[in-house]
Amino acid sequence: MKKTVVIGFLGSQLDYAGKGANRWERWRPSVGLCQQEDLLVQRFELIHDARMRGTAERVRLDIASIAPETEVRRVEMELQNPWDFEEVYTALHDFARNYPFDTENEDYLIHITTGTHVAQICWFLLAEARYLPARLLQTSPPRKKEIANSIGSYEIIDLDLSRYDRIAQRFARERDDSVSFLKSGIATRNPEFNRMVEQIERVAGRSRAPMLLVGPTGAGKSFLARRIYELKHQRQRLAGRFIEVNCATLRGDSAMSTLFGHVKGAFTGAQSERPGLLRSADGGLLFLDEIGELGLDEQAMLLKAIEEKHFFPFGSDREAASDFQLIAGTHRDLRQWVREGRFREDLYARINLWTFDLPGLAGRPEDIEPNLDYELERYAGEHGQQVRFNVEARRRYLAFATSPEARWRGNFRELGASLTRLATLSDAGRITETDVTAEITRLRHAWHDGVSLDACQQILGDRAASLDLFDRCQLNTVITTCRSSPTLSEAGRRLFAASRREKKQSNDADRLRKYLARFELSFEGIRQGTSPESTGSEP
Repeated sequence: MKKTVVIGFLGSQLDYAGKGANRWERWRPSVGLCQQEDLLVQRFELIHDARMRGTAERVRLDIASIAPETEVRRVEMELQNPWDFEEVYTALHDFARNYPFDTENEDYLIHITTGTHVAQICWFLLAEARYLPARLLQTSPPRKKEIANSIGSYEIIDLDLSRYDRIAQRFARERDDSVSFLKSGIATRNPEFNRMVEQIERVAGRSRAPMLLVGPTGAGKSFLARRIYELKHQRQRLAGRFIEVNCATLRGDSAMSTLFGHVKGAFTGAQSERPGLLRSADGGLLFLDEIGELGLDEQAMLLKAIEEKHFFPFGSDREAASDFQLIAGTHRDLRQWVREGRFREDLYARINLWTFDLPGLAGRPEDIEPNLDYELERYAGEHGQQVRFNVEARRRYLAFATSPEARWRGNFRELGASLTRLATLSDAGRITETDVTAEITRLRHAWHDGVSLDACQQILGDRAASLDLFDRCQLNTVITTCRSSPTLSEAGRRLFAASRREKKQSNDADRLRKYLARFELSFEGIRQGTSPESTGSEP
C-alpha cells in the first residue's frame, strides 16, 4: 500500500481556534482531515508563513494527539501578497519543482480548502499540468444536524476527466460537432481525411502556432482556413478578424504595402498612410494563400512579424505591432523551393510545425457522392430552388465522376461548378440523363485542352507509334489512373480491383510497378508528366 501524503496551506482563519479546550468543538479543516476514519494520512506538509508559526505548531500538536501515525511537517513559505497570482504561482511552482516526489511509494493529495482563492487556482493549474503528480482534496464542515461533530467530510477530485462518463461523453459530442463543423457537415468517407480533420480540430483548440495547408488548387484550403477561424472565434480564442490574401496576386512594392502597410510618400503614388493586412489581422487570423509566391524580402519581414509581433511598414523607421495567428496555404513543394533558394529555410521551419496535406478530388473519389448532395443543398440555399437527380442520371454522373477518365484538375471547386451548371439547366428541379450527357461532354472537352495527344503519346512521345493499338489503349488507361491517384498503391488497387479478390495475398503496387517497367516508366515520372528520357529511368 502506498503512503498517503497531504500538501496544503494552513488556514489562517479556519484552522485558528485558540488554545482552550473548546477548540475541539470547532471545525478545523486541517485537523478534521486527519480524523477521517477511511483516510489514513501518513504525512502532512503544512505550508504557512512566519506570522502563523504559533498556530501551525498548535495544529501540529493537536494532530499528533488524535492521529499519532500522521507526521506533520511545517513548511515556511513567505508570500508578500497571498492574493498576487504571479507571486503565489511562482512560489508553488518552485515548491513543486524542488519537492522529492516518490510516486511509486506515495500517493499525493493537495488540500484546496485552505489558503486564498488564488492559491486554490494555482494548485489546480499545477496539478492539471502535472507539475504536481497529485489529486485535489476538498474538505467540508459538518452539516447543521451534525453540529456536535467537528470532523466534517472530504472529497477527492481526480482531474482525469475521462473517468467521468457524462463529462467524457459531452467532450466527445462537442469534438464530433467541431469536426463536422470543419468539414461543413459533409460526411466524408475518406479515412485519412477524417483523421486529418480530427487532428486539425485538436490543434485549433489548443495551439496558436502557424499552420500550413498543402494541396492543389481547389482542394479547399481557403474554405478550411475560414472554418478554422470560425471555430476558434466560437471558442473565444480569437477576437479579431479573418483576413485572407492570395500571395500570387502580390508583386513588388504592392506586396510590401498590402501586407505590412506603408507611410505617406513611401513610393510614387503613396499619397496617404496604409495600415496593411497584418495590422488588420491583429487579434485575429491571417490566411496567406500561395505563400510560396512571396518574394524573399517579404518572407524575411513576415518571419520577423510572426516571431516578434513587430514589423516595419514600408518606408517607415517606426515599428508597428500586430498579434495574429497565421495559416499559410500552398500547392508548391516548399521543401524543394527551399533547396532551390526560392523560399527561406527559417520561414519554412517556422510555418511547418503543423502541416496538413489536403488531398485533391482525385485522391478522395469516395467523397464525390456526398459532395453532390452538399453542392445541391448549397445551390438551393443560394437560389431558393430544390434540385435533385433522377436515379439513372445520378448513377451515370457518379460513374463518370469517379472513373479514371475524370481529371478534376480544379478539384472540389470544379465539381461545384459542374453541379451548378446541371442545377441551373435542369427543368422542374430534376437533373435528367440528357442533362448529365451534355455536362459529361462539356467536361471532356474542357479536360481535352484542344491537345490531340493521348496520355500514352504525351509520356512516350515518338515511341508510342511503335506500340500495338491494344497495348496503347491499355497503357492509356494505366497512365490516366496513375495521374488521378495519390499513391502507387492506390493506383494498383483501382486497376486490379477485380482480380485482387481472387488472391489470398495481393501486392497491387508491385504488379503495377512491373507493368510500368515494361515501358521504362515509373509512377513518379507519370505524376510529374515526364518521359523516360527526361527522368533518366531504366527498365
